[in-house]
Amino acid sequence: MASYDVPVDIARLVAASPRPLLVGLDVDGVLAPIVDHADDAVLLAGMGRAVDAVARLADVYVAVVSGRSVAGLEQFGFGDHVQVIGSHGMEARDRAMAPLGDEERTLLQRLDDAMVAAADRAGDGAWVERKPASVVLHVRQADEAAGPAAIASLIDAITTIDGATTKAGSGVLEAFARHADKGTALVELGRRLAVATTVFVGDDVTDEDAFAQLSPTDIAIKVGDADTIALHRLCDPAAVLVLLRSLQESR
Repeated sequence: MASYDVPVDIARLVAASPRPLLVGLDVDGVLAPIVDHADDAVLLAGMGRAVDAVARLADVYVAVVSGRSVAGLEQFGFGDHVQVIGSHGMEARDRAMAPLGDEERTLLQRLDDAMVAAADRAGDGAWVERKPASVVLHVRQADEAAGPAAIASLIDAITTIDGATTKAGSGVLEAFARHADKGTALVELGRRLAVATTVFVGDDVTDEDAFAQLSPTDIAIKVGDADTIALHRLCDPAAVLVLLRSLQESR
């Protein structure tokens, strides 16, 4: 069983780190409990206020860095003080994504076709989410045998499509017509803001990209008990809320 850190202790570590600080936060599984359908997700009670309070601290920047599209992140109502980065870094609230080229649009359509076929194989409960440069197969609500089998066959199918890349998550597979990752987005934002320390809190496989690009003096925090390269770990969004509140109080 995973060993979890005390949120208040991590807050003290973050508060004592060189400033300016960039606090990066994934959404699903970090600020909002995981649900079967993405549209049903809501921030944990009190989380929105806590995120906003930290974003208003002196010498602290807060960025939501999510695989969701920026449009999909609007349902959470993040304030203007919070940087909002979506689609694994391809777009931001203050920066539209560069339009897809002809080859990328063709590739995206091929991926969409493969996703629809896989959703049909998975059966009831499977659905396809469409983003500006990627498509996602969700099978959390599908049959427990048919869902994983559909994802496995989809991975095989996508390996035959030149230029496509994939990211696997918990009960999901996302296929991209354009490469992007949260780590690159986070590092570029930190460079642009000239921060001294970057903190990132994530829960999924895709968040390991961000952990991998942090420097030894930055702070990586994994939520949940899955394998990780992060040096710190919290058990759930409730612990993240304690962390953020403690950080705000430690100013």
